[in-house]
Amino acid sequence: MHKKGKSGLTIFFLGLIIGGIIFGSLAFFITNMRMNALIDEKLGMESEIVTDDSSGSVTLKESTTEKVAQSVTPAVVGIETVSVTKDIFDRESEVGGIGTGFIVDKNGLILTNQHVVSENPKQINVTLKDGRNFDAKVIYSSTTIDLAVIKIDAKNLPVVKLGDSEKINIGQTAIAIGNPMGLTFERTVTQGIISALNRSIAVDSSTIAEDLIQTDASINEGNSGGPLLNLAGEVVGINTYKIQSGEGLGFAIPINIAKPIIEHIKNEGEFVSTVMGIEGVDKEIARYYSEDIDLEKGILIVGVVNGMGADNSGIKENDIITKVNNVEIKNMLHFREQLYYHSPGDKVKVTYERDGKSKTVEVALSKGNN
Repeated sequence: MHKKGKSGLTIFFLGLIIGGIIFGSLAFFITNMRMNALIDEKLGMESEIVTDDSSGSVTLKESTTEKVAQSVTPAVVGIETVSVTKDIFDRESEVGGIGTGFIVDKNGLILTNQHVVSENPKQINVTLKDGRNFDAKVIYSSTTIDLAVIKIDAKNLPVVKLGDSEKINIGQTAIAIGNPMGLTFERTVTQGIISALNRSIAVDSSTIAEDLIQTDASINEGNSGGPLLNLAGEVVGINTYKIQSGEGLGFAIPINIAKPIIEHIKNEGEFVSTVMGIEGVDKEIARYYSEDIDLEKGILIVGVVNGMGADNSGIKENDIITKVNNVEIKNMLHFREQLYYHSPGDKVKVTYERDGKSKTVEVALSKGNN
């Protein structure tokens, strides 16, 4: 009886140990699966492709550069231009240029940089991935934000999916696609990260490009006008500049500024920019004006045009605009974006601060220069 009891006790403890091992293994396996699922969800790695039938665009949920490249490159185009310039003796000459663009509408609208299409293009030729070539015409062009929309006569084209540049974060993966050094290296794909946000750089002695996305994804001459993408295959920026004296210093225009422009062109056939008659600076630029300026939010008004909307509504120099139509304003590009959703003659609600007090007024918008 004693031996049997001892043997039964041993079997009991062995059962507990084996059961514990099995339970622990199952718990580890389940926990590991849940952790992987959470990581996959965070990174967008569901290995699923979702098609937006209304626009023909494709959104990826698999976070691999390969999948992004496969989806987006058909909508990336090469742009060759011929422009006319004059020398000091007023003699004309033709200059060629090469850049990149991407299709934003299946009926032929293409977004690129203004400096790609130039100020006075004599000819614009667009090359698609399938080898077809088209002449293009300029629908909209702005030196202020270095954006241009051109159009080719084609239907049922592949298009990109536009993301939200307000939702990108420093450190997240960035993918650039373009034609560095010309069409010989067309649709080159490079990868890096978002290095910084709201950067402002001097383009030349008279032009400052504001509120740019900084990336270390390789961007070279010819990449201008190409898309900067997130891991979902969404365009978050338009590649535009590179600091020649440094490595890994590329810059892109946030895509959100282009959204109202594209929307107007699709709906009305054209885009007319709007202004309220102020000159403003945001936090990034304010420090160039004075070290005494402590601007934590909004934009500081440094000039008001007599007789225009802002002046007529009582807005003055040194006021700080914090909201437009109840949308908080983060920088100058964001401010322009909110105005661009409207047409000349429209009125917007503008909230501003003066001497620590907040006030909201209606401001009439006027036609801008570009």
